[in-house]
This record gives sequence, structure tokens and C-alpha cells, in this order.
Amino acid sequence: MARVLLAEDDSAISEPLARALRREGYDVVVCGDGLQAYEAGRSGPDLVVLDLGLPRMDGLEVCRKLRADGRTAPILMLTARADEVDTVVGLDAGADDYVTKPFRLAELLARVRALLRRTGPGDVPDKDVVRIDPQARRAFLGEEEMQLTAKEFDLLRVLLREQGKVVSREQLMREVWATHWYGSTKTLDMHVSVLRRKLGEDVARPRFITTVRGVGFRFERTDQV
Repeated sequence: MARVLLAEDDSAISEPLARALRREGYDVVVCGDGLQAYEAGRSGPDLVVLDLGLPRMDGLEVCRKLRADGRTAPILMLTARADEVDTVVGLDAGADDYVTKPFRLAELLARVRALLRRTGPGDVPDKDVVRIDPQARRAFLGEEEMQLTAKEFDLLRVLLREQGKVVSREQLMREVWATHWYGSTKTLDMHVSVLRRKLGEDVARPRFITTVRGVGFRFERTDQV
């Protein structure tokens, strides 16, 4: 089980984020200030999620000290400051990536997975990686091949191609079902529902396909960030 150090002093952020990380299968250690984060970071976590504005020792200093100590675990910075200077300073301090607050949980989790895959611990969960082989018309969830109908595969193909972007109902109907479509989109809703089940989604907390009311659907980024 990959171990994630979460250093965030705002409990409104740290508590739900820690729960989400644990649901993903990670062992999570939470710290509320920079000195605690530095000490915990020296114990060898597989990844550090580090808030820039920590009390007692800010995130930049924690990052610099961990790198100076030879700690190589990837560091994902959380920052409420979006300007380029802060980003460059954070990366120069040794951070591997950054996310600006407020952030979408799905995006942050995707970045965590990407950083852990890059460093290659053998026990990183890969159940959330969705990929397709368009030529062979095969789809995979992790290492398991999914059994999809022709329409389900085409629907997944379009959503994956546009992952991270909203795809309108009209575009999906046009590309998957017909060149021009003016009728009901109930058949689309039915296929999305089935596809979600095959992706193992929790209806209350979708991880892959997000409904954008009044517009269409968005496939959250999983294999890319």
C-alpha cells in the first residue's frame, strides 16, 4: 500500500481529501503544520501532498529541506496563489507538480496516481486507469478487459478522446448513433448508466463520468494529467 503524507492545516480540506485518498487504497498520514510535515517526510512516504501556506514552516521550506536531506518522494504542492512566480518558485524548490485551490478532487487524485506511477512503487493502485485499443476495439479498466457492446465502446472512445472536457449530448448522439440527431437522448442516458456500472462506479460518487447538467458529460482525466 503506497503511503501518502498529506500536509494541510485547513481541516475543511484535509479531512475530505484524506478520506478520498484512503478510498483509493492509500495509507494516509495527515500533518497540520510544516514542522510535523518535515519530520513525517523524513520517514519515507511514497508521495507528499504539501500545502504551500503551512504554519510554523511553510511548504516551500519543507520541500527544500526534504530535498536537501536526499528525500526523493514526489511532492505535489497545494497553493492558493496561482501566479507564475509562485509556481516557478515551488518547482525550483523541488516540487514535482502543483494544484491551485480550489481544485477538483478528481483532478488531484489523478495527479497523485500519475506521480506514483512515474516513480513506480509496485503496489500503486491502477484500478482507475482506463484505456482502449481502438484498432482491436478492446477496453481495459486497470489490467482487466471490459466487456462492452459496440455502442458502449464508441461512447467510451469519444469520452476518452475528449477527457477533461465536457462533451455535449448532441455531439455524443451525432458521433455514436447518427450523423444528424434530433430526437430524444434517453438512449444515451441508458448507455451512460450501463457504462458507469461496467466501470465500477458508485452512483453517489462517480469517479470517471461526470454529468454536466444541461450540457452533457465529462470523462475525468485518469491516464493523463
